[in-house]
Order: sequence, then structure tokens, then C-alpha cells
Amino acid sequence: MTFNHISYTAYQYYTVKYIVVAFFTIALCFSSGKAAVNIIPKPLEVIERPGVFVISSKTTIISSANLSNEAKLLRDYFKTDYNLELSNKKNNSVSGISLLISKNSLKSINPEAYLLKVTQKGITIHATDAKGIFYGIQTLRQILQQNNSTLSLKCIEIFDEPRFGWREFMFDEARYFKGKNVVKQLLDQMAYLKMNVFHWHLTDNTGWRVEIKKYPLLTEVGAKRDSSEIKINRIRGGFYDGKPHSGFYTQEDIKEIVAYAAARHITVVPEIDMPGHTSAAIAAYPFLGSLDTPIKVPHSFANQPNVLRVSDPRVWTFITGVLDEIIELFPSRVIHIGGDEVKYEQWKNNKEITDFIKEKGLGSPADLQVWFTNKVSHYIESKGRRMMGWNEILGIKIHDYTADSDVSVKTKLASNTIVDFWKGDLELMKDALNKGYNAVNSLHSSTYLDYPNLSLKEAYSFDPVPAGLDTASEKRILGSACHMWSEWIPTVKDMQGMVFPRLAAYAEVGWTTKDKKSYEGFMKSLPAFLQHLDKQGIYYKVDPSSN
Repeated sequence: MTFNHISYTAYQYYTVKYIVVAFFTIALCFSSGKAAVNIIPKPLEVIERPGVFVISSKTTIISSANLSNEAKLLRDYFKTDYNLELSNKKNNSVSGISLLISKNSLKSINPEAYLLKVTQKGITIHATDAKGIFYGIQTLRQILQQNNSTLSLKCIEIFDEPRFGWREFMFDEARYFKGKNVVKQLLDQMAYLKMNVFHWHLTDNTGWRVEIKKYPLLTEVGAKRDSSEIKINRIRGGFYDGKPHSGFYTQEDIKEIVAYAAARHITVVPEIDMPGHTSAAIAAYPFLGSLDTPIKVPHSFANQPNVLRVSDPRVWTFITGVLDEIIELFPSRVIHIGGDEVKYEQWKNNKEITDFIKEKGLGSPADLQVWFTNKVSHYIESKGRRMMGWNEILGIKIHDYTADSDVSVKTKLASNTIVDFWKGDLELMKDALNKGYNAVNSLHSSTYLDYPNLSLKEAYSFDPVPAGLDTASEKRILGSACHMWSEWIPTVKDMQGMVFPRLAAYAEVGWTTKDKKSYEGFMKSLPAFLQHLDKQGIYYKVDPSSN
């Protein structure tokens, strides 16, 4: 009996912490180890061959100087996972694990592609770039088999490359701050699953989590709130916990995390919300707001009416000052500016802003938002970066609370914008793609991990490419995303139970071609991943809707 023959129907709908342990115990009694092809995300081509290669303390890692980062990580993995210390050589004079950059060894020029070969004489990972080497290492980790004190691999040849170049996990810490160690653990699991974009939501109404030295009150005031809204029996009814919550990342913290991610070939994309979702910033610096009265950092997670006074030159000075420090901290080519759920009432009730709309010849509050967004985009581009924002920045109506008259838009969104499509009819996404915009499909009903009723199978079944696109529009979809919003996720355990193992399903969505995907095959590979989570001390629930 092997993992391949276990039926998972019985436990799909229950918290697996209390059930799969029994399955694993039975399986391990009869199995010599996990099958070599139980890899998440599923690779493109696999050829299994007879024989095994045994790894011991005498095995060496053979790599060139330009792969020192990848070689070090591989050594660290063996030490951490198996308490095995391997030495590193810069030549291939002995048998071992060879990491080789070669421009002609692969049938793909994709820098993330790799070719992993295991023979009875040794292991070789070929790639055209260090990224591919790194992903080959992650596959190597998943096919290692341990029987008692023996560590081995079945002989195999794997060629692999991703379907999409953008494979995103978004983590919201504006609502609840979790800290460096939690973020690093998430980055480690992203790396294990070959995900490469960490979208970090750092500011919102209820918290500002990144140090900006030019504006210290953003963290002295904006990173703290007196209480937090809670649900009771999953019902929202104006309940609050009465407990202060605070926390932020210093710039040194940010640099440390960005470097940690970069070593794992993960790009950290910061999100700094504007012009809405800005109550924490306005509480710190009241001149930023469209009202003339000070506010406190809200306790409620409901969307707030507070919005930046974009007609005020001081606000633009603030925005550029913040962006300058964010761009210095984050080398990401892409900077996310939010732009979602802007309520226009404060703009409509502020004479200075309504006069500004007329002065600029704009047609509505939504037109003002597009105008403002373009100004931000041009500034970001002047720094050699590219702006991304939620799809409201197109000037379209996707919320019932927005009046039709508020979305009379004359201004065209800057053409280099990346549209993060999270809500609305998919025809709106298709229209944006047809107009030449790049997009990431973040449709909330299919990608939001804070939705407990979004099953593992539904997560796996998500396709970032909507049906009916022409070839040109399809190529404008950068990739896939999944999102961990944290309004109702105060603890690390709560967060882990919502993220895992659905993150593995989204990893396969982003990496594996449609013709190679199989939910049944994914479920056969899942127990090995759950064992990995157990070793890491990470909590998980196959059914996140369970209590």
C-alpha cells in the first residue's frame, strides 16, 4: 500500500490534523517512501528509470562561484531537514550533486526552467539561470526518500518550466501584524512550492506597518489601535475585543526580509494604499484627509469613508516622500498602490476638491481618481518602476455604493499600469486586456484565502485565463495570485489554517500547464506536502470552513 492508493474523499471535509496522521501511519508501515513523482507543483516532463542514488556525508555539492547562494541553501536544507552536512566543491572531480549553468543544455530559454537528472552515479541540475537551479533544488527536496538512516533518490529525469512568470501570494499585515519570523516562514513555503511574488499589504485603515523616516508619526500613531473588531460565532455585529494592537517593520527589518526573499528568488511587491484605505495615515497626519477634523486609527474593519485630499500640494509632497523611501527599500520593478474601494462622499462634500475637479476639466470623482492614479504612475515610472493597482483604478463601477454619476470618466488610465483584477464581471477584465493592459487575475471568489468556504478543489480548479480571450489578450495575463486578507485572522495559527494546504493548490495553478493538471494526482501528492508542513511545525486544515 502506498500513498498513491489512499482514498482522500473521507478526509477532504474535515480538519486533517486529527485524521491524516492515521492514514500516514498505516501508509508508512507498508511503503518504502514517497513516490518519486509526488511533486507539487506537478512538473512538465518526468521519466523514471531503474536504480537509486544514495546520499551520505561523503556526497559533495559541486557548483561554480556564481551559484554560491543556491549551493548554500542546498547545504542548509540538508542540514535542517536531515541533519546531514555536505561539503561544497567548485569542480566535478567527484560524484555528488552538480549545479550547472549552461545556455545550451535545455530546450527552453526560460530562466526558471531546469533539468534534473538522477543516476546511480550522481545528481545534476541544469539551468540557464540561477532561478532554474533553485527550482530544481526544490524538486530535489520533494523526491528525496528517507528509510531509517538511508537517504536516497530513485533515478529519474525531470524537465520543468512554469506556465506563468507571476506566481503570487499576497499577505495582509495592515490588519494584524505578525512579524519577521512568520513572514520568513511563509517565504520558505512559497519557495518550496516555486512561487515567486510576495505581495505585501503593509498599509490600510487599521494600521500602517512600514517605517517612513520622513514621516515618523505613520508608525508612532498609525501602527497602533486601541481595539479590534471581532466576530462571534462567525457573525459580525459590532463586537470589539478591547485589546490594543500594534506593530511595524523598521527599515532594517524590511531590508532583511527583502534580502531573505531575494535569496529564494522571490520578489517582494509592496502595497501602499492610496487614495482610499488611508485612515491610519490620516490619523497620524490629519492634513492628509478630506475632512477638516482629526480621526483616530479605526477599530472597525469595515471600509472607511476617509480618503486623501488629493487637491492639496502637501498631500502630493507626502505621497512622493513615502514612495521615495518605499522605492529605496524594495527593488521590485512593480509598486502596488491599492486604489480599491474609494468612497467618494468626502470628495463630493469638500468644496476645495469639487472646485479642483472643475479646474482640471474632470467629469466625476472617479475621473479624479484616475487622474490622481496617473500622476502617481508617472512618478513611479520616473523612478524606473511600474505601477500596479486594483481594478477600480480603471474608473469603472464595481460597487453598489458608487453612484452611476460618480463614474463618468474622461481620463484614460496610464497604459503601463498592471491591473490587479479582483472584483466585477470578467468582461471588465477582458475589456482591459483588449485595451492593452497587463493584468493579474485575482478574482476574489476564486483566490481569497480568508474565504473559508473556498474549498481546496475550487482553489485548484481556478484558471487565471478566462475563456474566450484571443491570443494577444491571453499573453497580457501575467499570472495568478492568491490572497490572505487578515481582518478576521488575528493569530498565526488562524492564518496558517487558512493558507495551508490551499497555497499548494494555487502554486500548481501558477506553475503547471492545464493539460498536465489533475486534481486526483494533486491529492495523491498532497500527503507528502502535509508531512513537510508537520516537520516545519505549520498548522493546516484541508477544510478551512471547519471550526
